[in-house]
Amino acid sequence: MPSIPELPAAHVVVDWGTTSFRAVLLSADGAIRDRIETGDGIQFVDKDAFEATLLRLLEPWLAAEGALDIVLVGMVTSRNGWIEVPYVPCPCTPGDLAGGAVRRRLVNGSCAILLPGINDPARKPFPDVMRGEETQIVGFGLEKDATIVLPGTHSKWARIAGGRISGFRTFVTGELYALLVQHSFIARAAGAATEGGSSTAFERGISEGATDTIDGEAMMSLIFSARTGMLAGELAAADIRDYVSGLLIAQEFRQARACGFFGQGDRIGIVGNDGLNRRYADVARHFGLEVVAGSEHAAIDGARAILAAGKGTRHDAA
Repeated sequence: MPSIPELPAAHVVVDWGTTSFRAVLLSADGAIRDRIETGDGIQFVDKDAFEATLLRLLEPWLAAEGALDIVLVGMVTSRNGWIEVPYVPCPCTPGDLAGGAVRRRLVNGSCAILLPGINDPARKPFPDVMRGEETQIVGFGLEKDATIVLPGTHSKWARIAGGRISGFRTFVTGELYALLVQHSFIARAAGAATEGGSSTAFERGISEGATDTIDGEAMMSLIFSARTGMLAGELAAADIRDYVSGLLIAQEFRQARACGFFGQGDRIGIVGNDGLNRRYADVARHFGLEVVAGSEHAAIDGARAILAAGKGTRHDAA
């Protein structure tokens, strides 16, 4: 976790995504005083209504506190959001991210600070991008060189080197899983999802997906084993979702290893709070990795560190 100096006053951090709005009210020392979470994602907000929506959702805090600094991260800063904030290229520091922020004075006197995402120009065939996860990486801490994985619909593997986010790569594992279990032959065969799932089926999926034999290289063929395992009587319908989850995450780790993100016996950080961390940690241990869990407040810590790094800098929106 980064060392963050106390900021001058209470402030707000908002993670405004496609389908949800999450905000925390923080004291100057970073203590969480209150939370707001709604379904007012950016896809439900008209282009000219973002400021009014933000002020409406934060009205209880603004009425009590007066004007506040409001740090915004996530898809609200994309071209589909309120103000498109250009990506900052890797390698980058919290100061670089602060320098790329856009500030807008709101009608109530508050200052909205929209943080940029980052891109990696080294990725081929096109630069890779992230928007929001960079605050979690900063919140994990940049003091030591490390590999960090951020599980999600579009998982991110990032490298920290020399106190900077040096590069990253996206794996669409979560989206592929959703497509398979909702719209493919797997969906037709799979039983209803059960609370907690099947750890045995998940572990079997890991074992098959992680194997170093030629079978483990043939991902497109390996996925079909979700069907043949049931036909052979070795997978129950209720097991298929967890088996496929294990296959896909293990394949993500194989590919991340091939891309140079880790080797046998390395330590990796796992950051996020979407329920996938435990599964990723189980797969990491299967690959012989030591896991360092990131704080559940990594995004908040990162946004505060970027805000502190940018004290005295300005980049105003038109």
